[in-house]
Amino acid sequence: MKDEKLQKALARMGLGSRRQMEEVIKAGRVSVNNGPATIGDRVQPGDEIRVDGRQIKYTAESEKRRRVLAYYKPEGEVCSASDPEGRPTVFERLPKLTHDRWVMVGRLDINSTGLLLFTNDGEMAHRLMHPSNEVTREYAVRVLGEVTPEIARNLTAGVMLEDGMAQFEDIKEGGGEGVNKWYHVKLKEGRNREVRRLFESQGLKVSRLLRTRYGTIALPKELRTGRFLELDKKDINTLTDLVSLRPRYGTGLHGAAKEKQERIKNKPLKARRSDNQRTTHKRDNTDKTKSTGSAGRGSRNSRGRSNKG
Repeated sequence: MKDEKLQKALARMGLGSRRQMEEVIKAGRVSVNNGPATIGDRVQPGDEIRVDGRQIKYTAESEKRRRVLAYYKPEGEVCSASDPEGRPTVFERLPKLTHDRWVMVGRLDINSTGLLLFTNDGEMAHRLMHPSNEVTREYAVRVLGEVTPEIARNLTAGVMLEDGMAQFEDIKEGGGEGVNKWYHVKLKEGRNREVRRLFESQGLKVSRLLRTRYGTIALPKELRTGRFLELDKKDINTLTDLVSLRPRYGTGLHGAAKEKQERIKNKPLKARRSDNQRTTHKRDNTDKTKSTGSAGRGSRNSRGRSNKG
């Protein structure tokens, strides 16, 4: 029976990066078979692993079906499992897993939209995000102002941000009229708000940002805002090839799940706003109604309506 290093197993199960798991083990927060764990311990199916006293269901890597979701993030959702301010999160609309968890691949800020990938394979997520693998991300960006040839050269040559040098691999015009124009850009890393900060370094403001591709996966044209699609074996294997991971038996969709996915592709589900957008929209309408009512127009429209998603 094949075993693996404890920190690798914990990272693969989505509990954090290997380095983070090493720190958790060093802090004495992990036990294996009722004994304190140490860096380098090896585990196998049947071992009882606990983190902070909570039992972790361990499945051998070769036995776990690798799954990947493509989610179209709307504005107003937070890229976090939970939010102290009570804002909606990107995890709330994902399918529930039993004895497993979704791991987010990269992030988008609350005002950005577009493609987010989720997987139940923590090692795969780690490799897709790690800067050393230089996985390309592509974005459609609406900018207030014009990107002159000089600015384009600066952005592709590299500019110094507060956390180091950054640059676009490529930047192309995407159309638009007046002061708002669209551009298509590529990056090989995913630092916090990096696309916005790069444009801001040149005195330009990003008014809209949409991620259109992550690695080999493009935002599916049939996918609507606030919805997800599960990737099949072929698409998943292109991602694993990109980061030198072996294919896994049972990967992808099968049976009724595959048939359901095909139906959704042929007849896409309607777009959904984030709960945060609906609440804001309703509150804005209510405030407008109160203002109108105070002018003596009555209370017939006393409740704001949220747009259907």
